[in-house]
Amino acid sequence: MRILLLLLFSFPGLCLLPSQAEGSFQKENMESPGLKETPGNHPQDSSKGKENPVIPGDFADPSLIRRGNIYYATGTSSEWAPHFPLFRSTDLLHWQPIGYVFSQTPSWAAGSFWAPELFYRKGTYYVYYVARRKSDGVSCIGVATSKDPGKGFTDRGILLAFGKEAIDPFVLEEGGQLYITWKAYGLDQRPIEILGSRLSDDGLKVEGEPFTLLRDDAGKGMEGQCLVKRGGFYYLFYSPGNCCGRQCSYQVAVARSAALRGPYTEFAGNPLLAETEAWQCSGHGTLVTSKEGKDFYLYHAYSKADGVYTGRQGMLAEVQWDGQDGWPALQPLGEEAAAIRGFRDDFSKAALSYAWQWDFRNSQPEWKMDKGHLYLSGQTDTANLTGTALTVRPLAGDYEMTTEVTSRNPALQGLVLYGDAGQSVGVGVTGNTVTVWEARNQRRRVLREEKIQGDTPVRLKMKVEKGYQCRFYWSEGGKAWKEVKTAGDYYSGDFLPPWDRSPRPGLVHRGAAGEAAGFNFFEIVYR
Repeated sequence: MRILLLLLFSFPGLCLLPSQAEGSFQKENMESPGLKETPGNHPQDSSKGKENPVIPGDFADPSLIRRGNIYYATGTSSEWAPHFPLFRSTDLLHWQPIGYVFSQTPSWAAGSFWAPELFYRKGTYYVYYVARRKSDGVSCIGVATSKDPGKGFTDRGILLAFGKEAIDPFVLEEGGQLYITWKAYGLDQRPIEILGSRLSDDGLKVEGEPFTLLRDDAGKGMEGQCLVKRGGFYYLFYSPGNCCGRQCSYQVAVARSAALRGPYTEFAGNPLLAETEAWQCSGHGTLVTSKEGKDFYLYHAYSKADGVYTGRQGMLAEVQWDGQDGWPALQPLGEEAAAIRGFRDDFSKAALSYAWQWDFRNSQPEWKMDKGHLYLSGQTDTANLTGTALTVRPLAGDYEMTTEVTSRNPALQGLVLYGDAGQSVGVGVTGNTVTVWEARNQRRRVLREEKIQGDTPVRLKMKVEKGYQCRFYWSEGGKAWKEVKTAGDYYSGDFLPPWDRSPRPGLVHRGAAGEAAGFNFFEIVYR
């Protein structure tokens, strides 16, 4: 499986869920208002080293293309909505958000939005993507089209359903004929294969019988492929190993063939990318050729410092081709990537900013912006122990997030570090009480409560170190911070990360829809 923000902070976006009222949130409201960059002083400041993320934070399974002087990139969004963030760059090192592939969830899809693949042909932009089908939970490959990526994509439905799953699409054109490749048999008791098939001229239908490009007879795992033709050979880049989580083992390997359909010979010098001093589990990328004729590979990797708590980050390498035998080498870049900055939203505009996303499976957020305040509520089912959380991507493991709560009602309203609906921790205000709470192992617990004496707005702060060590603070009227102690020197949120994505900081509401949470800013400062 795979891996732009003002590159400097979090992903764009908010969208109307299909179940929300049509017109209550229109596409033109998807912008980046009320945002401020705040200087960062993080020890992994990307101006200080050579191998740094060009798209920091969780940006797995990246795909990119170039049109003229503009590069476009997208990546896995998993269970976060809106789906598949889109970025734009002119130099591959500095990226800006331009929206999402989908502002609404495709009608056929239930979740697991993985491995989108960008493609351009005859004036049309395509995204081939993975999602689970509602009717049976099988992962299928869908397709969407656009004339302008900045204006979103129109879903064209399921393109390919193949056995128990079809994932990791990659599309190429050869001699005027379109082909799609994908990973098959990953859930079967047999070797995984990278399969290919012809596509119709409009790119919207699979034609003919599938054929095998590569087979995982060693049983290591095989996915995340892309193909490029050079010097009479087809080079098939792919990722053997386990993609995700603490037990990941991803690498980048390559094989080549004189014919598209094979047979392919694996490079004796594999892997092209593996573990380095600061990064591990590199893989699942796409190649692009610059206007100057240089080839680059956008891929993902885990930081050894922050690991699963910041997820698989967007990395860049230059492809260097051997002049004698033709095989490639990959040289990681990033020395000139933009430095990590803080993020602040003062809710000063009528629209919610692109930075925010939410777990669309477990909540249906409702919000209103009014005179510099965000009013947040939502609909959740009884199994959701956390409530409605609006979250942003953490770009590093050490940070402080702060907000000010302006409402006093029976609902919980505050800060959260969100892993899933049943795995989260936070600090919030309920009436005249500050509460530190956790949702863990299908149980919700209050860890500590303190009484608020006055009626002024209450500020809340969470300090996070190493992505999981949490401390909680509150202040009345912006006065001195008071720490709410939990057992030990810090609260351990090491249980929070889902297997395929990082936990996310943000704002939370838990209570009746008519008891909205009120906030007048949200800020993250990286240390």
